[in-house]
Amino acid sequence: MDKILSVLVSGGIVMVPLAICSVLALAIIIEKFIVLRKSKLLNPEIISVIKNLSHPEDIPLALNVTSNYKAPLSQLVSIILENARQPVDDIKEDVSDQGRQEIRFLERGLGILETVAAIAPILGLLGTVFGMIDVFATISQMGVGDAASLSSGISEALVSTAFGLSIGIPTLVLYNYFSRRAHDLILDMENLCNELIRKVRKFKLAA
Repeated sequence: MDKILSVLVSGGIVMVPLAICSVLALAIIIEKFIVLRKSKLLNPEIISVIKNLSHPEDIPLALNVTSNYKAPLSQLVSIILENARQPVDDIKEDVSDQGRQEIRFLERGLGILETVAAIAPILGLLGTVFGMIDVFATISQMGVGDAASLSSGISEALVSTAFGLSIGIPTLVLYNYFSRRAHDLILDMENLCNELIRKVRKFKLAA
């Protein structure tokens, strides 16, 4: 452990912002794994409400079920059911407004992940440049006779680049994964809401 710490410290001052980036990215990744669970966002009971709604008299019971959940889909379903007597265009507008808020919630933190994925390798490269400047300064003073010291200095200079890449690569992969997952969940919720709106429209036509 001490050896690992000494190697990291040898990376220079840029290791500080890199460490901050790693902690920030890890916190967001953990939060996204928790928030973007399909079972949490697409609750089976809420989906069952949508699928089984067949008559206007079912709306109060459906509202009672949705009131027990605070997930994005339940919020959208509640808006549709509470405004079932309103014109369909008005319902769609209300759902669209709430949907934008839910999308912002689902995508929260992804911009930071994207930024970390982009700047971590660059910070690592910057640290290597600083390290190489020190190596060449040493060469100008002591020459290249001490090959062991020279190779050790170059090795230390590359630490920051290795650390930056080790942060940036997995962060980029997970950013793409979470972005795709959020997009798919949003489409699923949109399809379910459209299905419910179509049922509400049929209730109006049958009335």
